[in-house]
Amino acid sequence: MSFRDEVYRITKRIPKGKVTTYGQVARLAGQPKASRAVGYYMKTNPDAPQTPCHRVVAADGSLHGYSGNGGIITKRKMLLSEGVVFKNNKVDLRRSQWQK
Repeated sequence: MSFRDEVYRITKRIPKGKVTTYGQVARLAGQPKASRAVGYYMKTNPDAPQTPCHRVVAADGSLHGYSGNGGIITKRKMLLSEGVVFKNNKVDLRRSQWQK
């Protein structure tokens, strides 16, 4: 399985109401220094929403690079509708990070 395929496989496992970081996905996929590649794969996700790229956020909980309609505003609305907790415009990772 390619790194890209593994990234998408991992992303599909993130449950509603939880998020993970680009770095965490990279580590789980076996390439801990490839968080930028994970970001690129989320940006070019051919299988949204089955592969929920909106559930992947920056290491500090901030929202970046959502390529769907409405951009980051839509990403935030989607996460809020799923029960993700925000604090000061960032995802509260203590409460909403997926613990794989």
